[in-house]
Amino acid sequence: TAKQFAESFPGVLRKAGYRTGVIGKWGLGGKMPVDKYDYFKGYRGQGRYFPKGKSDQPGTHLTHKLGDQAIEFLNGCTAKQPFMLQLYTKAAHCQDGDPWPFQPDPRYNKLYADAKIPHPKTATEADFKRQPPFLKTSEARKRWFVRFKNEALFQKSVKDYYRLVAGIDDVVGRIRTTLKDKGFADDTVIIYTSDNGFYLGEHGLAGKWFMHEESIRLPLIIYDPRLPKNLRGRKVDELVLSIDIAPTIEALAGTRIPDSVQGRSLIPLVAGRKTAWRQDFFYEHLFKHPRIPQTEGVRTKRWKYTRYISVKPVYEELFDLQTDPHEEHNLAKDSHHAAMLTKLRRRCDELAKQAK
Repeated sequence: TAKQFAESFPGVLRKAGYRTGVIGKWGLGGKMPVDKYDYFKGYRGQGRYFPKGKSDQPGTHLTHKLGDQAIEFLNGCTAKQPFMLQLYTKAAHCQDGDPWPFQPDPRYNKLYADAKIPHPKTATEADFKRQPPFLKTSEARKRWFVRFKNEALFQKSVKDYYRLVAGIDDVVGRIRTTLKDKGFADDTVIIYTSDNGFYLGEHGLAGKWFMHEESIRLPLIIYDPRLPKNLRGRKVDELVLSIDIAPTIEALAGTRIPDSVQGRSLIPLVAGRKTAWRQDFFYEHLFKHPRIPQTEGVRTKRWKYTRYISVKPVYEELFDLQTDPHEEHNLAKDSHHAAMLTKLRRRCDELAKQAK
């Protein structure tokens, strides 16, 4: 709605005088907010990496085209007006329904050509056999056959996946060069993240959806050239969420953070200040699909509790990530951990109730 958009970070920043732009996948549905931005190059649906029939032509790849649009936006900016750009690449998402799932720009075809990509630790038949029966027949397993079922397919899929990421890297490099050329580099913050993790064969699965670390962990890099040297290049070990991005952007811009915003500004962490922070978070994936069981759970710094709520009876998992970071040993039925299971089960009940 108009009210919701007004309280989103692009709405808040534009009202505060920022030149705003969005490029790439617009995955929210509804009417495209073309008039809510100064520069709008969003597209509906999943998009295609190549126009049909043109997969071998340089310059036709979607990542490259989105990069061109990002440069066009920056070339329209001036030092007299602050700006905010949202760039949402399709990469490294698969091309759903296509027999060639990961489709990089041909300029990267030689990248990794002579390398042998190692398999993840849990991409084994033994680990797959440890999974509950409903995961063995899930959509994640179905897609595993399309992408990773044998060595040749694994190497092809993962190399192409990394080639897609290399395309993103090049676009980021082009953006940074343009910022430098236009004199904006010393005063522009870059936030780099993703919308979900991704299995590359771990646990014998593909896709995302479930609560394994490979699925729920995201990259997050906040580059602020104004930080003193002693605060750069640090890794902050706190539980941060995608809902923290909006208030962080608003705090950086010096604008108000609407009361409706659920996350927390990450500026105290970026600035190296000691601050009380969340100790756990609630996860849920309630999308209805015949082969994707619905899940919810709690992730603390050390423990993870997951329950598959559309399975009858409900199936539970408990992992100690300190001693078992690859989630190979489900402790839910281990009597030595009954107290922790009860504690996290109750916490999940509490957070699920708050989420409704």
